[in-house]
Amino acid sequence: MPHIALPSDLPGIRGAMAFRPETARPLNALVEALLQAPNTLTRGERELIAAYVSSRNGTRYCHSIHGAVAAAHLSGNEALVRQVKTDFMRAAISDKLKALLVIAGRVQQDGKLVTAADVEAARKQGATDLEIHDTVLIAAAFCMYNRYVDGLDTNQPEDEAFYRERGRRVARDGYVTVSEEYLARHAAKAPAAQESRTYSHTY
Repeated sequence: MPHIALPSDLPGIRGAMAFRPETARPLNALVEALLQAPNTLTRGERELIAAYVSSRNGTRYCHSIHGAVAAAHLSGNEALVRQVKTDFMRAAISDKLKALLVIAGRVQQDGKLVTAADVEAARKQGATDLEIHDTVLIAAAFCMYNRYVDGLDTNQPEDEAFYRERGRRVARDGYVTVSEEYLARHAAKAPAAQESRTYSHTY
């Protein structure tokens, strides 16, 4: 059960964001810029970085939803997503992405663990400075998102089908569009819920 009164119909980070839409919007804008905006790293590759970091942090909601979005961008290849989470060095991904995942894993542990050798190894595989920058920022941002989800003890469903359907939708429409829809639905419900609570307290 969440530590505070989050909307029961919105699991994971969605419930926390609906609780505080003022912070939800910049958080969604950041994830949209990092994972959806044009970039030399594909959307699938960036989602794999997010899913990998989230899996290392043990945040079910985040690694499941971003794994599902990654799979949607990768022709439904859920097996590849699972392989990246468990042992990316054996996954059928580029050597460049493997080198970037090494950096992401260092950031997940402690940003100070990233070495000049790690960065040089990524460059040797063709990574640009922008790709290295974005990898570090994705990893750092998802440590924040993961701790946000876990720190409030949000509801994190186990059903893979739940994430699969939502992952396809996010892959198609993006984070900002999807978030504005559920934030608006929650805002519409909130006054009615408040009125119901007030009415019940008069008797």
